[in-house]
Amino acid sequence: MRDVDDGPDGDPGPAATAPYRFAEQHTPPPAVRVSEVAQTTFEHVYEVDPRLMEEHVLQQVFPNWDTLRIMRSRHDHLSWMHQHFAEKVVTGSEILAEVEREASTPPPP
Repeated sequence: MRDVDDGPDGDPGPAATAPYRFAEQHTPPPAVRVSEVAQTTFEHVYEVDPRLMEEHVLQQVFPNWDTLRIMRSRHDHLSWMHQHFAEKVVTGSEILAEVEREASTPPPP
C-alpha cells in the first residue's frame, strides 16, 4: 500500500492513510535567508522573516502541506480576483517605471 498520493501537480503529499506526526507535518525545512527581511523554506516560497513581525502579528503554526497548498493555488486566486474585481491589472515593472519617472521629473516652479 502506498503512503503518498500524487496531487494535481504530480507532487506527492500525504495520503489519507499516512500516519499523522505533528512534528513532521508542522516543522518546515530550515529557513534560508535571501535578504535582510526575507527568507525561504520550501522552493519558491518566500516569506517575511517572522522575527520582524512577532511584535505586531501573532505567528501561527500550521502544517507544511497547507503552506504548499497556498503556494500552489496563489495564481488561481489572483486570476479569480482579477476577473471579479480588477478594472486593470498593473505589473510591478509598470509601477516601478512610474515611480522612477516621477522621481526624475523636477517639481513645477
